[in-house]
Amino acid sequence: MFKSALIQFAPILGDIETNILHIAKLLENVADAELVVLPELASTGYNFRDREMAVRLAENPAGSRYVEMLVSQAAKYGQYIITGFNEQAEDKIYNSSLLIGPSGPVGVYRKMHLFMNEKKYFTPGDGKLCVYDTGFCKLGMQICFDYLFPEPWRILAQKDAEVICHPSNLLTQNAVKALPGIALMNKVFILTANRIGTEAELTFNGGSMLINPSGDFLQKADADNEYILFQDIDPQLSRDKMITPLNHVFDDRRPEQYTADNC
Repeated sequence: MFKSALIQFAPILGDIETNILHIAKLLENVADAELVVLPELASTGYNFRDREMAVRLAENPAGSRYVEMLVSQAAKYGQYIITGFNEQAEDKIYNSSLLIGPSGPVGVYRKMHLFMNEKKYFTPGDGKLCVYDTGFCKLGMQICFDYLFPEPWRILAQKDAEVICHPSNLLTQNAVKALPGIALMNKVFILTANRIGTEAELTFNGGSMLINPSGDFLQKADADNEYILFQDIDPQLSRDKMITPLNHVFDDRRPEQYTADNC
């Protein structure tokens, strides 16, 4: 059993320094959580005016003051922190999720399924569906609109992920419809940290949520307020892949039959 925390708040678009200060203050409230999840693009905001703005705000994790702050917090409290991040890598930028541990950066996932104007700014990620063993759980990462594409979630679960962390900037209720089914089909916990607030024409809908391997909502935040959700999680529940005494979510698959030309 371990304690998780989801942080829901409203980043200020383009103001990395103010966001760093605010996130650091929020992290002081989750000192006893072993795993903390922040929203997508938590340090920069989301609705960039143009590609030039997106590029200007992108950072290499190795030289980022935001990442330095997260590493300091993770080391101070002995915890793992997942955050959305506007990542600069050579001449490309990615909508990424970083995993930070007590000893520093552990891994990165780059969003594969870009939503709307993200296609104008970011390069889609190239997979790398890694599962990381923190010692208290095995976790994978997805980001926001990835909820519409079930294949990566299944791959992470088949690679023994017990928890899938999902930094988000959600605008609709579609994830609320899709994620319980994904959790149930793969028998994993899903931790979705969404944001609130408005940037130009976009209003984000909060509702950060924790879903268990049976597809049940353990907790769900409201749509409008800054919020921290705490939840004790037993990863052992994700290791039981039985739906009935005779049905296993992976062993009952018949991939040899899943073709388009068998009619």
